[in-house]
Amino acid sequence: MSTHEQSTRVVVIGGGYAGVLAANRLRVNGDVAVTLVNARPQFVERIRLHQFVTGSDDAVVDFADVLSADVRLVVDTAELVDPSSRTVTLASGDTIGYDYLIYALGSTGAALTVPGAAEFAYPISELEHAEPLRAALAAMHPAAAVVVVGAGPTGLEVAAELGEQGQSVTLVCGDVLGPYFSESTRRAVTKRMRRLGVTVVDGPGATVTEVREDSVLLADGRELPGAVTIWTAGFGVPDLARRSGLATDDIGRLLTDETLTSVDDPFIVGAGDAVAPSNTPLRMSCQAAIPLGAQAANTVLSRIAGDVPAAVNQAFTGQCVSLGRKAGVIQLAHLDDRPTRLFIGGRAAASIKEAVCKGTVWQLGAEARKPGSYFWLKGGKRTEQVAAAVR
Repeated sequence: MSTHEQSTRVVVIGGGYAGVLAANRLRVNGDVAVTLVNARPQFVERIRLHQFVTGSDDAVVDFADVLSADVRLVVDTAELVDPSSRTVTLASGDTIGYDYLIYALGSTGAALTVPGAAEFAYPISELEHAEPLRAALAAMHPAAAVVVVGAGPTGLEVAAELGEQGQSVTLVCGDVLGPYFSESTRRAVTKRMRRLGVTVVDGPGATVTEVREDSVLLADGRELPGAVTIWTAGFGVPDLARRSGLATDDIGRLLTDETLTSVDDPFIVGAGDAVAPSNTPLRMSCQAAIPLGAQAANTVLSRIAGDVPAAVNQAFTGQCVSLGRKAGVIQLAHLDDRPTRLFIGGRAAASIKEAVCKGTVWQLGAEARKPGSYFWLKGGKRTEQVAAAVR
């Protein structure tokens, strides 16, 4: 029997933070043949897309810098998973067989269901979204108004980046700016936005009900001018799991147990934003995705070895948000991801955020060079969180 025939075939769907880490870590076992399926030929740094639209970073990295040379990269889109035959059908018409599958498709922007949003608003959750937005911003008059809808991390970063460049920006927050932030952090971010000339609209009625070509309408009847409207509110996930007949949560995340194994199939393991362990998903973030990628790979490796996989065990440190190139805010958190009252702001926070962005790419590359070397912070009391959710 050839070496190829002896190999256990593992297919990883999705070449984002979780998928790349998982693919690299699987190479701990040299008898595992790993295939990574990704729609793009380059790795996209989603945490830099706000920089891409203003031209301070290209937000892409060559896979050669982050992916093991022993991992086969297939540039294609997964259209269907067939658990009965253990195959993945690709958009090209090809099929790939697997012994184990890691589902790591990540997240995307929420569906644009507000009237006019799909026609007139620019999302920014994917590189393919950011490219036309960048072109639109480059073509508009410097004094023209921009409306940013959504005041989570992406909305804050986009608004600040544009405000720092002198653009006239209105940030529509919904009820509150930075829902994850403590009050002290929120006050600091609001102060920074004021310094950048960004108009913050929040509170009752600050929800967009319609997007027009040159304005947005709010629930309280106000109309805000905007030559360009950028939509950052909400996240969704690809519907591949649902289309493939796998159990999902309400928005389409793959349902798994605490070992990240699909509740339907022991040969399918999930990682990253597109997964809901025990129907209690972790916060969608790069910070969660990379450890989940490592743990998904560990689950597969354990099953191959005939061992019992470990339950998810990871902790959080907080949330990093850049506020232009010269400032930022680091919301510090308890290990279970509850925000504390403490934060780091100003230039120190900007330096930390940049180090995090660079360090993330370095971590992926380090795991490619030495599989199994990545380690993560543990002790986030996941068991208690799940039990509380069930109760």
